[in-house]
Amino acid sequence: MKAVSVLLKELRTARSKFHERGRDESFDAKLEKLRWDLNKIAGVFVRVKKNEEDLLDTLAEVHYHLRKLDRRKLNKDMDGFCKRIKNSAHKLVPMDAFDDSSKEEDHNGGQIFHSSQETLKDYDSLVPLSKYCLLSLTVFPKNAVIRKRNAINLWIGLGFVKDAENRTAEELGEYVIDDLLKCNAIVRYGNRKNPLNKFRIPPSVRRRLESDVSKYYANHRGQYFKVFLYETIELHQLKLVQKRVTLGDWYCDDSIRTVFNVGASYLNFRPQWVNALKNLEVLQLGRWQNSPLHHIEVESEEFLKELKDLRQLKYLSLRGISKISELPSSIVELERLLVLDLKACHNLEILPNDISSMRSLTHLILSQCYLLQGIPKGIEKLTNLQVLKGFVISTPEKTPCRISDLVNLKKLKQLSIHIGSEGVIKDMEFLLFEDFFELECLKISWGVSNSSYDNFQAILPSRLRKLHLECFPGESLLGRFLPGKRKDFLSSLELNISGGKLENMEVDFKWWKVDILRLKYLKRLTIDIDDLKSLFPELKYVEIKQISKYSYIEHEWDS
Repeated sequence: MKAVSVLLKELRTARSKFHERGRDESFDAKLEKLRWDLNKIAGVFVRVKKNEEDLLDTLAEVHYHLRKLDRRKLNKDMDGFCKRIKNSAHKLVPMDAFDDSSKEEDHNGGQIFHSSQETLKDYDSLVPLSKYCLLSLTVFPKNAVIRKRNAINLWIGLGFVKDAENRTAEELGEYVIDDLLKCNAIVRYGNRKNPLNKFRIPPSVRRRLESDVSKYYANHRGQYFKVFLYETIELHQLKLVQKRVTLGDWYCDDSIRTVFNVGASYLNFRPQWVNALKNLEVLQLGRWQNSPLHHIEVESEEFLKELKDLRQLKYLSLRGISKISELPSSIVELERLLVLDLKACHNLEILPNDISSMRSLTHLILSQCYLLQGIPKGIEKLTNLQVLKGFVISTPEKTPCRISDLVNLKKLKQLSIHIGSEGVIKDMEFLLFEDFFELECLKISWGVSNSSYDNFQAILPSRLRKLHLECFPGESLLGRFLPGKRKDFLSSLELNISGGKLENMEVDFKWWKVDILRLKYLKRLTIDIDDLKSLFPELKYVEIKQISKYSYIEHEWDS
């Protein structure tokens, strides 16, 4: 049907323009649902057309025998004719035409697997660890777009994936994600050419998960209390779904392991709200959605002082919560805490003076805390740290820990650094990156353009797989990144550059093997797609957004 094709084309155009203005995953999910339904309808029309032709063929055959008065043929085959007519009529509108489980697609419309029966068969073949991890994801709403990072952090908090001698919890989490993908228990969301960052649980799998667990429901003054039990594993979850929630306003035993904010925007806390949560391992009060449009705020910061009593806590997220200006010093008493996520707490100014006692920490996330002027002492003593995001370089007084101290973090795999408006970079400081032997992802952002950064130089670690430069102050990359002493430099690199004064993409580091390139919000940059391929011969994929010649474009090269 032409109307459906026209609407699909218009939807693709509008969606691309919405992406240029800034991506809102919640709204984009609704557009994706519309695209999914329209594709379903288009598929139905194709099937209806074929079934209609089959019915007309049968009717024409019967009409022929009636006109010929062919009694023998009609008498012999009448039952068969009636059955064929009836079956063809039933098929005119297929029974499974709008069954979500009949076929699943990825975000770009490619069919990934054929039927819910195949999916459920694959689900049954999952190893217990993958199945437990998948079950825990039912804490997210139906049809939610789930970030891989959120899933793995949740599994770390629940103790499903742990550091071992031969691999980290992070690496084990990646293994589980791969296993779930192979078994079609989750489906990729986003460009299939890129590494997986987001995914969904297909409706058929979600229904199976919910049928596999015992559920107990109770309403407690606006809280939605849900306990999941599955064989030998118990997932006791408290899901906060109301717009306004008061924690401490319910009665429950101390078996709750997870408190998860699904949709609450306004959080209040009764005195001693933690009393019934002594065995809590995961406390996700902040937003799990990527979009900042999901606003969350607290009435008072006093609730933070009681966190120290949650002695079993392994995962704490206050991501995106407004009106938190200071993290109390008592937070350092959470000695079992593995993941602390404070991303986008825009009012946060003060952290504890010394966090060296939090030696279990593997993930410390402080990015987008724009009022945070310094980093506490003791980070260099957190030798289990694998992910450190939002490390602030300010004045020497406000930055007692420097890049040279972070070299002691031998397990560090991801690091993001923000150079503040008063930031002072010591001579040769960024040349020390070469000594971060395990580092795979590095982001450097500049809060202000300053002539003191004109001589910025860095040596990149040999295992680096992803480099992100944000608000880069220079006009060119020439002479900024130097080859190290080690010759086994990266097999491939994803390079992201967003914002800043960059005017050209000339490079003098032929030892870079960039295969993925993203250039965004670079108003001064003039470049052609073909030039990029000549600069980076290994290039396979480029995404350009809001630079001088292009508003938005993606391009791929065959391997």
